[in-house]
Amino acid sequence: MEYFHNSVMADEVTEYLNINSNGFYVDCTLGGGGHSRLILEQNGPDGKLLALDRDQVAIDNAKTSLSRFKERLILKKANFSSLKTVMKEIGFEKADGILADIGVSSHHLDMAERGFSFLKEGPLDMRMDQHSEKTAYDIVNSYSSEELFIIFKKYGEEKFASRIANRIEQKRKICSIKTTAELADIIKNAIPEKFSRKSKIHPATKCFMAIRIEVNDELGHLEKFLEDAPDLLKPKARLCILTFHSLEDRIVKNKFKELENPCTCPPDFPVCMCQKKKEVRLVTRKPLVPGESEININPRARSTKMRVLEKL
Repeated sequence: MEYFHNSVMADEVTEYLNINSNGFYVDCTLGGGGHSRLILEQNGPDGKLLALDRDQVAIDNAKTSLSRFKERLILKKANFSSLKTVMKEIGFEKADGILADIGVSSHHLDMAERGFSFLKEGPLDMRMDQHSEKTAYDIVNSYSSEELFIIFKKYGEEKFASRIANRIEQKRKICSIKTTAELADIIKNAIPEKFSRKSKIHPATKCFMAIRIEVNDELGHLEKFLEDAPDLLKPKARLCILTFHSLEDRIVKNKFKELENPCTCPPDFPVCMCQKKKEVRLVTRKPLVPGESEININPRARSTKMRVLEKL
């Protein structure tokens, strides 16, 4: 199956990255390669792009789909949280721009065998890196009901987290839960029908997202990336981040706010004593969102938020 992913907010990304010809850019989340291709088309003839992805399938696909840029494209199988290490390995200290699209690719959602979707029968997997040990099966069948409750509540913000966790525990006492369809049915039946009818999303949406976040430690990697990325920018270079749910956006928003105002002195101090200097400015005070026309073409883009900062 061809690795395909709709590049969300493509026009906004290329505009706000402020791409210069011959510059060095980073696409931290290669996916289907759409954003990478757009950057490479604009930073030629001698610019370079480092593209990372934890999924070997994405790397292999890019070797073919982006082959015309092979002299200017550096592909690395790595998590975006290890960007600092990867840049050091390839001999680059700073970048002219960094992009991170934190969403799940359409490829992952559409391939039943990867186990990301409640709409397709498949194994409970959900690993973005197929060499990782922990799978969704492990979480669903070995986490206590209390642990399941916590991840459903924390990562999925699921109102019926307790009911769902208890139903899962009851079911696996009889036999293990093996497929996405089995799990989706358990979740659906745990939620009162009157709430399911009113909801605009599938009843299993939030819990599947929560399990996926846990499997891949998505928020932990995002926090590590945000610690390192601003220091990897050249002056006037930009960091552009696309998020797809409130937890991710909240982490990015708070980190950007902290970076813009790093002073840790109490508000009533007459002068700053911590000596922490502002090193970035926010390009977007409020997140940018997709236009109606893009959402009509690609409904999965509807929850996207884009935030951008610039190194001073």
